[in-house]
Amino acid sequence: MNDQNIARFWENYINNTVTYNINPKVTRWYVRHVEQYIKSYPNLKLALHSPEQIEYYFREKGRNPRLQDWQYKQLVDALKILFVEMVKAPWADAFPWQEWSELSSTLENSHATISRDYHPVARWNAEDSAFSQNEKESGLFKQIYNIYPDHIDKFVTQIRILQYSIRTERAYLGWFIRFICFHSMQDPSGLSEADIAKFLEYLVVRRNVSGSTQAQALNAIIFFYKKVLGKELDENIQFVRSSKPKRLPVVLTNTEVMQLFNGIENATYKLMANLLYGCGMRLMECVRLRVLDVDFGYQQILVRNTKGKKDRVVPIPRCLVEALQNQIDKVKHLHTEDIEEGFGAVYLPDALARKYPKAETELKWQYVFPSSKVSTDPRSGKVRRHHVHENGLQKYIKKASEQAGINKKVNCHALRHSFATHLLENGYDIRTVQELLGHADVSTTMIYTHVLNKPGVTVTSPLDVLSS
Repeated sequence: MNDQNIARFWENYINNTVTYNINPKVTRWYVRHVEQYIKSYPNLKLALHSPEQIEYYFREKGRNPRLQDWQYKQLVDALKILFVEMVKAPWADAFPWQEWSELSSTLENSHATISRDYHPVARWNAEDSAFSQNEKESGLFKQIYNIYPDHIDKFVTQIRILQYSIRTERAYLGWFIRFICFHSMQDPSGLSEADIAKFLEYLVVRRNVSGSTQAQALNAIIFFYKKVLGKELDENIQFVRSSKPKRLPVVLTNTEVMQLFNGIENATYKLMANLLYGCGMRLMECVRLRVLDVDFGYQQILVRNTKGKKDRVVPIPRCLVEALQNQIDKVKHLHTEDIEEGFGAVYLPDALARKYPKAETELKWQYVFPSSKVSTDPRSGKVRRHHVHENGLQKYIKKASEQAGINKKVNCHALRHSFATHLLENGYDIRTVQELLGHADVSTTMIYTHVLNKPGVTVTSPLDVLSS
């Protein structure tokens, strides 16, 4: 290709970036991505490139821990423009560009999976809090920590001793800070049940919070007094309680479930959505699934460390066996390449990592739904391949429900609700459904019987009588 043809080639490429609404200020980076790709295959014409070569290149680039998420997504888009618009390769339109891009989101430092390990005996460091850097520098956090460092240190230490989730830690700290601010920075050790009641009533009367929000604030304050100060509070604190409306779960019909699945084009997210409905799994239970948890011999999945720190077993739907096997085969192939390139580590809880120091590079501990790129753990500095970010599946389900015209509030948890309700409709007993959902109390499962009771459904409307 002579200089004139090369100039024309890049001119056409830049014109195509405009049609993709690429900001002209960053076009040069798209050009650079394509240049680097072409240089990696110096003796092969672009028309002869295959999907396998693209995937191999993406995997190689994904092993660069310095490559940011936005840079990786930019790379995917750059090559998509090259092969779809320029080369017009026959396979390009069907290539899963979006999947490679969506699966690259790195878990942030405060993510519930990798936010921190539990060190009960060590003194908590304010720099290691559940709050983001912006929140820690906002002034309020600093101010309260400077006044009551021991209170917050002991508060967080107790939360971590009991191994509460990072989200609970974040919520409890937030309520504790609001409680102190409400009482003009007074030392909470000198406050009484009446002062707690005033704060809880303020949340309802002035802030109009829901009953569950008020209950969470109460739990956080009781936790502080009981675990940090060693002070038992009167369980019958008198305060105005927010009325908690009884809400029924959103349940999709069989037809709506099929419409939803048909609208998810991304193969990985489609499989994950099928598992949520087919196994009744929660969103985070699905994204955290590891290879050793899938037992094809017994046709079951072990769901580990669920809500309430329990394990449970759910059956693998027969129609998903092949897709799940193919997904794990992809993980095996990816992990083998990672090991060969000097990578292959996965996040393990701190105690498990100490007990089995080599486990982090074993195949069985790898995530079933891994990210398409590795990332550097900001605390340990280790380069790891984490699971996909849950936001991707949430976005796909929301988009698919809108495209299907489903006029319900559809989210990932609605698939779990639908799983339970459809089992009851098919004649399974409430105890079986309770076990599959992992509910500690059958009363929690009873909410799904609302569909079976069908109050008023068998009643003939007077309007129908009038019309007949």
